[in-house]
Amino acid sequence: AGDGDCGHTHARAARAIQEWVRAGPPPAAPSQLLSALADLLLEQMGGSSGVLYGLFLTAAARPLLDRDDLPTWADAMDAGIEAMQRYGGAAPGDRTMLDSLCAAAQALHSLRSPGATLLPVLATAVESAEAAAEATRTMEAGAGRASYISSAQLLQPDPGAVAVAAVLRAVLDGLRS
Repeated sequence: AGDGDCGHTHARAARAIQEWVRAGPPPAAPSQLLSALADLLLEQMGGSSGVLYGLFLTAAARPLLDRDDLPTWADAMDAGIEAMQRYGGAAPGDRTMLDSLCAAAQALHSLRSPGATLLPVLATAVESAEAAAEATRTMEAGAGRASYISSAQLLQPDPGAVAVAAVLRAVLDGLRS
């Protein structure tokens, strides 16, 4: 969806995660898992995406320290987004990865409802993230690398938004299998 840099960065992260998982079982506690992933991505992913994912995961881990019920996962998503916005400076509508993340977070708020079930809610969140990623195709870039490029040249969806939707799709597929 872009010049290839975002894809290379995400591929580097995926390879690092694969190697990390092969080296031994990841932490079972959600907070420890997200913290370990944050460290790994900060160290191995590189680029602004690595920093932003690291910030997101570090903040998302905090609500999960004491609880890991479904409503707390929605809180974790919100905490991650808040940190990403605070330190990254972007907002929804800026044509960034936040567009997909925020769309997914809105759907994940359903996890706070009594009787919510993870997989259907997560499936809706993934669909929302994918639709939001596609919607970035026609947005004016307000932040990130695309903000330095003429809107007339931005013919594809934002690569970061596409990548976030793909990561969320992979999480859903992994949980289903």
